[in-house]
Amino acid sequence: MNHFELFDLTPQFELDLSQLAKTYQHLQQLTHPDKFATASEQQRLLAVQKNAQVNDAYQVLKSPLLRAEYLLELRGVDLKHETSTLQDGAFLMQQMEWREQLEDIAASKNIDALEEMDDEIATEIKQQLQRVHKGLETEGQELQVADLIRKLKFLYKLRNEIAQIEETLQD
Repeated sequence: MNHFELFDLTPQFELDLSQLAKTYQHLQQLTHPDKFATASEQQRLLAVQKNAQVNDAYQVLKSPLLRAEYLLELRGVDLKHETSTLQDGAFLMQQMEWREQLEDIAASKNIDALEEMDDEIATEIKQQLQRVHKGLETEGQELQVADLIRKLKFLYKLRNEIAQIEETLQD
């Protein structure tokens, strides 16, 4: 049973996250190991496994990036074991520019510039997610979506670095 089936959802990128959370809470109640404390060893083990499956599925489905990766995996494209690298020269140049910009901002300790950069990256993430959504709705776009996911992974990582620098500067 795949994650979408477990949550009784159609395999698609766009999900109702509030409904997903409600279903998660319901599945948690049904599979929580404490509910099986007096059951047989086999039933307790099964409950632990089912509960872990529910937790794993929820973590994947609630994250747009992980959900997109999972949808590709369901279509036969597994990015976890892939060794392909991003071939988009313009994006690679943009990566270098963002890295230099982040280094300069960190050195200057300019919180306002850091927040501006964070807004810029957040906007870029939103645009890339829209492209992923479109690509997943179109037959035969799996490789293009895989490239978008590679870009998103960089953007999310950069956004985490921005948050760490911001935390350091605020201390």
